[in-house]
Amino acid sequence: MFHKIVLVLLFVVIGTVFYFSWLSDPSLSSETYLPRWLLNWSNQNYNLRTAVPFLALGFLLEIYTQHTSLDKLNNNKKLNFIQNIVFAVIIVCVAEGGQFIIQNRSPDLADVFFGIAGSIIGALGYNLLKKLKNAKQT
Repeated sequence: MFHKIVLVLLFVVIGTVFYFSWLSDPSLSSETYLPRWLLNWSNQNYNLRTAVPFLALGFLLEIYTQHTSLDKLNNNKKLNFIQNIVFAVIIVCVAEGGQFIIQNRSPDLADVFFGIAGSIIGALGYNLLKKLKNAKQT
């Protein structure tokens, strides 16, 4: 059941990345449900806002991978980490590449960098929390 919840959360985060990346208005002013302070922050920190959902993506990918690989004998954490980062790179490249066909949008290499950085920070954050939890138990 836990794997399914994490998988659903992963799909929600990925869907959110694609949705906001492929809006025709990059200022998000058409998104009336978002609070004004969030819109102002996202417009002032244009590239940084790309990293935010990728923090969650990196975190959730690490959770999913590590809990899935507990059942396997060959549990290579470094390989799993690299695979998760590659998956995040694919997601951010597809999201940015889709902006080629959307009017008023253009892909930005800095967004790719911030997406990758956000995913790495999210994954490292999960691993840090896991190590802190394990150190507290011993």
